[in-house]
Amino acid sequence: MNAIPAHLDHLVLATPDLAATVADFARRTGVTPALGGVHIGLGTRNHLVSLGGTSYLEIIGPDPEQSAPGRPRPFDVDGVTAARTVTWAIRPPDMDAAIAAARARGYDPGPAQSMSRRRPDGTLLRWRLTDGDDAHPSGLVPFLIDWSDTVHPTASGLPATPLLSLSASAPDPEEIRPLLAALDTDLDLTTGPVGISFTVATPLGPVTFD
Repeated sequence: MNAIPAHLDHLVLATPDLAATVADFARRTGVTPALGGVHIGLGTRNHLVSLGGTSYLEIIGPDPEQSAPGRPRPFDVDGVTAARTVTWAIRPPDMDAAIAAARARGYDPGPAQSMSRRRPDGTLLRWRLTDGDDAHPSGLVPFLIDWSDTVHPTASGLPATPLLSLSASAPDPEEIRPLLAALDTDLDLTTGPVGISFTVATPLGPVTFD
């Protein structure tokens, strides 16, 4: 089916080598991701690409200008041995209501936590997201994000590779589907090893990333 999930905010592509992955993305697509910013205290930074509309791709990896944070970096950045799509985020119209509704339906996405980072131009971005420690370990169930009144990352004129399709596989898709339904979203799921795949339109033609 490959439909774009409801409320999609962004995909998270984690890498152990941010510069190499950004260069590889540029080589494969003809589009160079824009520097997003640094996550002070978490030991990471990111680069961003618009996926069309208000959805985007976050490429996140270790920040060589920060010392090791003394705790695991987010999104399994310390655990991946190659670039991999590790999870995704949705942006419901009312995140607090969505969390309450999901809990009532039997899935707890975790509490909302406040975070922030500065863009290269100095603009401070603030957002809330549900705690990844409580998320489904597969990464196939999205976390929730609320940008509130801050400027959304896609409003800054990001380079674009429009999203054509998004799909995933799991050993037991029927375990995942009720959790997605609890969050009022969906994902094209097939049976197989845990993984997320997406295809984008580029100046060099469609390109697929896992």
